Amino acid sequence: MIYFQLFLSFLQIGLFSFGGGYAAMPLIQGQVVTGHGWLSMSEFTDLITISQMTPGPIAINSATFVGIKIAGIPGAAVATLGCILPSCIIVTVIAKLYLKYRNMDIMDGVLNSLRPAVVAMIAAAGIDILVPAIWDSAYRIALANTDWVMAGIFVLCLVLLKKFRMNPIWVMLLAGVMKVAVSFWL
Repeated sequence: MIYFQLFLSFLQIGLFSFGGGYAAMPLIQGQVVTGHGWLSMSEFTDLITISQMTPGPIAINSATFVGIKIAGIPGAAVATLGCILPSCIIVTVIAKLYLKYRNMDIMDGVLNSLRPAVVAMIAAAGIDILVPAIWDSAYRIALANTDWVMAGIFVLCLVLLKKFRMNPIWVMLLAGVMKVAVSFWL
């Protein structure tokens, strides 16, 4: 039964995560944290971090991680298959349709209309991860609950990424080193 639940959960994620990995984060959170309780919010944040640090798409890495945690290697295979199956089918169908109708204006209209929804999904996922990283409670955002070290690391990473166009891998490594250094210092 657990294999079917893993497959179905990640099939839904794979089917509705238009826009890539960041857009899939709220869907993954809804299935594995809220829906089934397979992970806590803290474990989910760790999952996203690990998925970012390992090669491959976030959704597939997440499916593999959750599958292994819940049902071992067979669970990882079933969850990963559920995650990639919709994409394989959808991309094949869209490629055929696109090649046939690529010169139509309606195709551009459809693709342009999806962009705002994808951006909103990415922003919502980012906020869901940012809030518990900086504040003690997601429900009480206040100066008294602020982890100023984490807020400072976040701002510094944002500046390094946006202003200096630093490689994200180096920014993640630097953030980890800063957090460890501050932990020893405080």
